[in-house]
Amino acid sequence: MMQELGLVGVALMMFLENVFPPIPSELIMPAAGFAAALGKMNIIAVIIAGTLGSVLGALPLYYLGTMFDEQRLYQLTKKYGKYLLIDTNDITNTQTWFNKYGKAVIFFGRMIPAIRSLISIPAGMNRMPLLPFLVLTAIGSAIWTTLLAYAGYVLGANYEQVATFIAPISKMVVLTTVMVLGVVIFFRIKKHFFTQDK
Repeated sequence: MMQELGLVGVALMMFLENVFPPIPSELIMPAAGFAAALGKMNIIAVIIAGTLGSVLGALPLYYLGTMFDEQRLYQLTKKYGKYLLIDTNDITNTQTWFNKYGKAVIFFGRMIPAIRSLISIPAGMNRMPLLPFLVLTAIGSAIWTTLLAYAGYVLGANYEQVATFIAPISKMVVLTTVMVLGVVIFFRIKKHFFTQDK
């Protein structure tokens, strides 16, 4: 696609990477950086195209998040929350937490493998203003795409080593997230049954 469409192909692939997270930017941007090293594209233009595609790709998931307004979340929680061990206080606490730390989450989340695409959904759910969301997404994405493109530029034909290097980091993030969720669920179940016994 990059050979056929050039910079448009870079932007399109990064757009798709954000909408369909299994497509890895760890291969897209280093490959584009390698193409720049061969003189087929300009490295600055590659970074701009990758960043633009990444920002545009964040918008569909952001708007998907906006479909779940606060009232609907409360209704769903009241109806099904007991099966997931959550209540309406959890929704309130989550929104308070996101209002306090949301900007940092969006900024740093764009540079964390495995969650950088999905981070747009809670931003939409919590009605984060669009302009700050776009600015933080653009800055975080620019840093990420610059690192990957430059790595591909430097590594040349061995650009796939970038994905090999980042893969363990991505797995650690996923593992840590699963472990934290596991601990939270364990204590929720314990609290739920302990309360019922009383």
